[in-house]
Amino acid sequence: MIDSYKHKGLRKKLVDEIRKKGIKDDRILSAIEKIPRHFFMDSSFESFAYQDKPFPIGAGQTISQPYTVAFQTELLEIEPKDKVLEIGTGSGYQACILLEMGARVYTIERHRTLYNKTKKLLEKIKYAPKMFYGDGSKGLPADAPFDKILVTAAAPEIPQELFKQMRVGGIMVVPIGTNDTQIMKQIHKKDHDDFTEKSCGYFRFVPLLSNKT
Repeated sequence: MIDSYKHKGLRKKLVDEIRKKGIKDDRILSAIEKIPRHFFMDSSFESFAYQDKPFPIGAGQTISQPYTVAFQTELLEIEPKDKVLEIGTGSGYQACILLEMGARVYTIERHRTLYNKTKKLLEKIKYAPKMFYGDGSKGLPADAPFDKILVTAAAPEIPQELFKQMRVGGIMVVPIGTNDTQIMKQIHKKDHDDFTEKSCGYFRFVPLLSNKT
C-alpha cells in the first residue's frame, strides 16, 4: 500500500475544497489530510479517491463523500477521550477520522464480508477501533453509555434503543427519513427521555436495517 506525494497533494486539495464548503474544525481537516482515503477503496477507484464523492465498497454499501464525513463529524462536537458508538463501520474511514481526533471508537457492521475486509485493513494500517459484527440498530448495551453516537445509515425515526445507550448530555447524529434524501439531525440528550433536535440539511444514505446480520 503506497501513499505517494501525489496522493498527499490530492488530499490537500480535497481539504481545501471541504473547507470552502463550510467545515471549520481544523482537527477534522487535519485528519482528512492525514488519512489515505485510497486505502479504503477498491484499486479500480483509486484514481477517484480524492474527489468529493461517495463510491461503492461492496455489499451494497458506499464510502461516504468526504464532505459528508466531515459534516457529521463536526456535528458530533468530538472531545478527546469521547466514547463514540458508530453504527455502520463500512470501509472504516469514518472510524479512523474519529480515532485521529482522540475519540475511543466502538463500531458495528452488519455485513459479514465487509466486517472481515475492514477489520483486516484497519489492522494493516494500524488503526484499532473496537469492532463488532452484528445488528447496529441494537447498539452495544453492554458497553453503554456512550458520549456520542454516529449513525451512518438512514433511520425512519430517532433510534430509541440507541438513544437509551447515550449518556445524558450526549449527542447523536443521525440522518432521518424514508425517502431518497434524509434530514441530518443533531440530537442532544437532556434527560433520560428528553432531548432537543436540530435539523442540519439534506443528505442521502443507505437505509438502516434491523434484525439482520
